[in-house]
Amino acid sequence: MFRIRDLLPLIALAVAVVYATPAPAQTIIEEWPSVKAPPAPELKAVTIDPKTTALLMADFVKQGCNQQRRPRCLATLPKAKKLLAEARAKGMLVIYSVIKGGVIGDTLPEVAPTGNEPVVESGIDKFYKTNLEQILKDKDIKTVIVIGTGANGAVMYTASGAVLRGMKVIVPVDGVSDVNTYMEQYVAYNFMNAPNIAGNVTLTSVDIMKF
Repeated sequence: MFRIRDLLPLIALAVAVVYATPAPAQTIIEEWPSVKAPPAPELKAVTIDPKTTALLMADFVKQGCNQQRRPRCLATLPKAKKLLAEARAKGMLVIYSVIKGGVIGDTLPEVAPTGNEPVVESGIDKFYKTNLEQILKDKDIKTVIVIGTGANGAVMYTASGAVLRGMKVIVPVDGVSDVNTYMEQYVAYNFMNAPNIAGNVTLTSVDIMKF
C-alpha cells in the first residue's frame, strides 16, 4: 500500500524537471530591446613593416565626408592626416579610393593625395572591377591598413576582401567613421567575430601604431 510520503521524492523530481526546462527560445524581434552591447574589443599596439604594408584611404571624399551626411568623418581627419604623414615618411604604398562616379579631386584637402599615388574607383568593395588586387600584388603587400568612411561600406567590405585574398588587415578605429556610433560598433564587432575574418584583422588606434 502506497503512502503519500512514499511519493514525495517522485513529486519533487517531477517539479524539478518542469522548472529546469528552459523557456522557449525567442528571436531577435522579441529580444531587440534588451540586447546589450558586448564589451569593447581590445585595441592592440602594432608595429608596421613599411615595405610589405599599404595604407588604403577609403572614400575621404566630399560627397560622404561632410557635416550633413557624416560629421563623424570630419572628426577623424586629424588622426587620418597623422597616419598618412607617417606612412609617407616611411615610404609606404598609399592607395586612395573614391566612390563610384567620383574623381580623386573630390578628396578632402586635409588628406589629399600627392598626385602619384594610385586611385581606384568602385562602390563598397574597392576590389570589385578595379586593379586594387594587382596593385597590392605588384608591391608584394602582405598587410593593408584601412581607414575611411563608411565603416559599414568601403571599410568593412574592402578589409574583408583583403583578408579573403590572403592578406592581414589593420584597422585603426579612430580613423574609421559612419553616420552613427552603432554602425562603427557593429563593424568592429564583425571584424572580431565574422567567419574567416576574425583572427586576420587587428583593431588598433593611430597613436599606438609604430613604424
